[in-house]
Amino acid sequence: MVFSLKNKKVQLWARRLHIYVSMALLLVVLFFAISGITLNRPHLYTSDTPQVEQQFLVIPDTIFSIESSRLSVNKSGLLDYLSSQANLSGTPSSMHIFSDIEEGEILEGEISLDYKGPGFNSTVFIDLVSREAEIESTHYGVVAVLNDLHKGRNSGQVWAWFIDISGFLMVFFALTGVCLLVPKKKSFSLGLKWMTFGSVVTLLIYLFAVP
Repeated sequence: MVFSLKNKKVQLWARRLHIYVSMALLLVVLFFAISGITLNRPHLYTSDTPQVEQQFLVIPDTIFSIESSRLSVNKSGLLDYLSSQANLSGTPSSMHIFSDIEEGEILEGEISLDYKGPGFNSTVFIDLVSREAEIESTHYGVVAVLNDLHKGRNSGQVWAWFIDISGFLMVFFALTGVCLLVPKKKSFSLGLKWMTFGSVVTLLIYLFAVP
């Protein structure tokens, strides 16, 4: 295995991949490093005051219908209407629907749902009698967006795959770096010592400093 790692072709490809992968990951690594600090020290980044915005909409009657004293809601039509008219984004939650119907008329009722995305959330309450929707959106600032993206919170499956692929490439970047050190005995030996030192320090901090 060591002999194969010293092969010139292996070294050539390891060097190329190490360089190009590192450049491809440059901004990604900086992003996760900076957002890691903001996550670890939230008290230093509380200057962003949450921005709260309220909107009121009247939902079209075509979204709702009453069949056999039961309320039917065009859920996809409602979500499309909210997205287009209230400019809502993010991932909508399931709808909570309550209604009291008598003789084909709604006496009282309500629909509620949430929209969540990186650094923001919106709550929607719809009065089924008046058809009026009250929407409250809260934006928590740039740092909150970075933190949520770092954690993959409310960021969708595409971003989740991006995090997975970035993690895989970081592992690949580290392994190609080790591969490049193998033929250089002194550098490889010194690198192993630093790796051992860093691992021991990390273990000691975990054992004695973490509550």
